Amino acid sequence: MIEVHHLTESRSRRITWMLEELGQPYEVITYHRDPQTRLAPPELQAIHPLGKAPVMRDGDQTLIESGAIVDYLIRTYGQGRFTPAIDTADYNRYVQFMHYAEGSAMLPLLLKLYVGRLGEAGAPLHPRISSEMSNHLGYLNAELEGRDFFVGNDLTGADVQLSFVAQIAVNNGGAEAYPNLARFVKAVEARPAYQRAVGRSGA
Repeated sequence: MIEVHHLTESRSRRITWMLEELGQPYEVITYHRDPQTRLAPPELQAIHPLGKAPVMRDGDQTLIESGAIVDYLIRTYGQGRFTPAIDTADYNRYVQFMHYAEGSAMLPLLLKLYVGRLGEAGAPLHPRISSEMSNHLGYLNAELEGRDFFVGNDLTGADVQLSFVAQIAVNNGGAEAYPNLARFVKAVEARPAYQRAVGRSGA
């Protein structure tokens, strides 16, 4: 049985949603953050030394990083679904977005979160962070113009990876500024597999 080690307020939903799309059985093991430090409990370090989530165990495989986990699940259980053929231009676009989700798009969103906790001390950084957020979210919104998915005509792992970024943008007042992302989020959250993932564990 696949185990998804989930830390509250982390990105594990990408993994449970992908597993639901694939129809694979899994178990969610939930950990709670320390209310003061917001860090993971030491028990999570017993699963992986970094003590970060999500972590997935599948037999003798233990994987971290949501992009690597989604890629593994598609390669192992996808049977050709959720990824373009490797010898196509769509595959290059797919790989680009798989890496872009965490490599570039998440950075300004995380900076906004952490710098926001600094109060007035972080004020000088706010204009640059806002500019970067607009840059990346505007790019993603434009990439969805006239299309339902980021790659090809069907859901891929790239959509799963980018869903977290899109949801943060839309849920924090960006629906009007980024209508294509808002449409994407609405479609994602209406998918039966996504709803099963939420309903099963909230993760």
